[in-house]
Amino acid sequence: MKLKPTLPLIQIWNMSIGFLGIQFGFALQTGNASRILQTFGADIEHLSLFWLAAPITGMLIQPIIGHYSDRTWTRLGRRRPYFLGGAILAATALMLMPNASFLSALMAPVWIGAGMLMIMDASFNIAMEPFRALVADKLPESQISQGFSIQTFLISIGAVLGSLMPYVLANLGVNKTAIVGQVPDNVVYSFYAGAFLMLFTLLWTVFTTKEYSPKEFAEFELNDTGSTELVSSKKDNGIRVIMHDFASMPKTMLQLGIVQFFSWFALFMMWVYMTPAVAQHVYNLPSNDTSSAMYADAGNWVGMLFGIYNGIAAVYALCLPWIARKTNKKIAHAISLIAGGAGMISIYFVTEPATLLLSMIGIGLAWGSILAMPYAILSSYIPVRKMGVYMGIFNFFITLPQLVCGFLGGLLIKYFFQGETVWALVMAGVFMIIGAFTAINIRERKEAG
Repeated sequence: MKLKPTLPLIQIWNMSIGFLGIQFGFALQTGNASRILQTFGADIEHLSLFWLAAPITGMLIQPIIGHYSDRTWTRLGRRRPYFLGGAILAATALMLMPNASFLSALMAPVWIGAGMLMIMDASFNIAMEPFRALVADKLPESQISQGFSIQTFLISIGAVLGSLMPYVLANLGVNKTAIVGQVPDNVVYSFYAGAFLMLFTLLWTVFTTKEYSPKEFAEFELNDTGSTELVSSKKDNGIRVIMHDFASMPKTMLQLGIVQFFSWFALFMMWVYMTPAVAQHVYNLPSNDTSSAMYADAGNWVGMLFGIYNGIAAVYALCLPWIARKTNKKIAHAISLIAGGAGMISIYFVTEPATLLLSMIGIGLAWGSILAMPYAILSSYIPVRKMGVYMGIFNFFITLPQLVCGFLGGLLIKYFFQGETVWALVMAGVFMIIGAFTAINIRERKEAG
């Protein structure tokens, strides 16, 4: 029997550095998409509906990308072609989204912006899903937690840089305001920087990482399942196979899915409503103010806050393997989610912008764990030959809560919260804590192939 070799630390960093660029772009999206869409004319009650573009594309694309990356092989390997293709598409969308107003002759800028949001998120998913599978492909069981923790560290560093970029550029003198219907220059240039960094870091991973050959994978797979099948030469109905794999998912994956539902519902509520909530609740601005200098300050400060919580997540990610060894993976994850829920709820009691920094501590702990622990737990339960498709299917438990939130969020804001978006953050905190208690019931014993 052949075991996967232990990899040097530098190789683990190289194979994950592309995630830094992806998350830089993703942070620009989460921190500024609502702001851009409001600039183009979207109402607060409709924001969550526009954001549905992201989870819908993720739900459709990630299992398909995972399935075909499991079953194909090219000169670049099986995961790296998707990194490269996704990076090119995402970089293009990053450059176009803040400039949607220039295409207003075709249709309303808000719809063009929503379309760019969909293309951007689809591209992120094409590039992102194979990164999760690559860690499980390359690393032995003894390095899995370390691999996902390093990946989370790089994700968080990318998110810090992406979140802070508009704030930094504004403080360097780049225009932070614009005429009604136009996106400020500091946001536009940040999106340009994101496009460049994404291409650079993903090319770094593509050219510094060597994937195992199909023959080597077959030998590793023999250890786990007794099967040497990796890349099938037979034609298959991809959708039918994906549905079969979905129906036969390990029980632990379903248990993790419940945790993911509550966690990602909370995150989506925060990403969609953080800027309007801070503008209304902390800066005391009316809900229809989207172009004043104070609204720009609120939006830039939200970018700073997102950078802070991602920075905390980066440091915390490096501590998670130690915490998991001292307790176990599910307890480490539950503790982190409770901290995140407390951080979200605390925003309701904040009246000064600087105090929001304290709320970001708990949110950062939760985010660091959400990016690492579920995947570290899951990787022990799925066979090598199905790593890509199951990582893609697992994304269903991320996109489903976002779809639910997207459809219900505006109704909750309008009819239950009377336009007070800060209550969306309180609700998010409650959901995060519920997710923590469901995490405690996860089975961590490795199941048979």
